[in-house]
Amino acid sequence: MKSSSEQLYEEEIRSLKDEIKMLEEQHADMEHSGTLYSEEHYHSTLASLRGKSKKDSTKQQAFAALKTKLDSLEAELKQQSQMSGYVLTNYSKKTLEKSHIKVLQQHRLSGRCHFLAFQIEFQLMEVQMEATVSTTVTDLNIVVESSEFTDMSAFVSRAEDTKSLLLFFQTLKSFADWCVHRKRTLLHFKEKYPSIVRLPEGCSAEYMVIQSPKLPGCELKIVWNIDVTEEGVVTPKLNLLTKIPEEALVLDKRKAVESAPSCFKNLLRLLGIEATIESVIKSVSMEE
Repeated sequence: MKSSSEQLYEEEIRSLKDEIKMLEEQHADMEHSGTLYSEEHYHSTLASLRGKSKKDSTKQQAFAALKTKLDSLEAELKQQSQMSGYVLTNYSKKTLEKSHIKVLQQHRLSGRCHFLAFQIEFQLMEVQMEATVSTTVTDLNIVVESSEFTDMSAFVSRAEDTKSLLLFFQTLKSFADWCVHRKRTLLHFKEKYPSIVRLPEGCSAEYMVIQSPKLPGCELKIVWNIDVTEEGVVTPKLNLLTKIPEEALVLDKRKAVESAPSCFKNLLRLLGIEATIESVIKSVSMEE
């Protein structure tokens, strides 16, 4: 028969074994749960990363497509600007009146045509007429910021009065083209004949001076204006002015100096502008 002390030891041992078994089961459950959580977390994280990567890839593709389209539009705009000479720097639009049959909008734009800066404000009315839409310019204000504006101020005033927006753009382009051509031509002859041709006010001025070192005191001036009628017709107008000493005029028995301006006009009709200027320069420089 076991003593009371032995029975106590056995009970304590069984209790310890039960506690150890319970702890082992709890530990196994925790490991299983931890493993499942890690796998679920891994798969969830991986799926999130894949979705994010896919979303980022889609964004990059969309951005690349937009950039390609933007580059194409900028290239097209640059080409159109080179062809038309116009560059718009600012534009705004405001709706003043709107109904189911009529829309009145105010437009403001600024830009330049070659070197001529301009600002325009106009109102455009659109009226729905059954299956068609009638568009009319109801108000027009134009400002041209250039010293050459005086050459076309009368035309601009008439364009404002008649609301001729399209005619203004066409005429401004033609006028600016002639100004650019005049500048290039004067600069060309200055560079080709530096000892004979002078541009006292630069190549953007309206005249050139021709004077040979061999003929002191004798001077020819070619004045090149660009006329613009009120109807928008642009025409180059060149004149030859002479400055000859009195003693030289006395020796001019054939009146060559006196007839020079009219002869210059005849040459313009026969040869054109560049060839006529070249002919005058060569005659002064005494070249064959």
